[in-house]
Amino acid sequence: MAQINLTDTNGRKTTLNFNEGGTLMQTITDAGFDDLLAICGGMCSCATCHVYIHESQLADLPDMNADEADLLAMSEHREDSSRLACQLRMSAALDGLRVTIAPSE
Repeated sequence: MAQINLTDTNGRKTTLNFNEGGTLMQTITDAGFDDLLAICGGMCSCATCHVYIHESQLADLPDMNADEADLLAMSEHREDSSRLACQLRMSAALDGLRVTIAPSE
């Protein structure tokens, strides 16, 4: 099974299995990580599933759409490696993805 390497907002590192076709947000919330709020439930309307992707892996991800870019532009914690977990579909190509949950707004 494919996995991601997750760091939560307290710096705790863990490895999570993921199902292909689901989103990164689903993978993290299904594992019980409450610091990824995901208030809108994956509708790309709130940015509460903000994560940082390890910079060396950003090129492996699909391009950011305009809605995601607009939501992240309003975040005080936005970095070059910022993405919304609800917008990232999991696939075998993302096995080993290193993700850090961004601080809450």
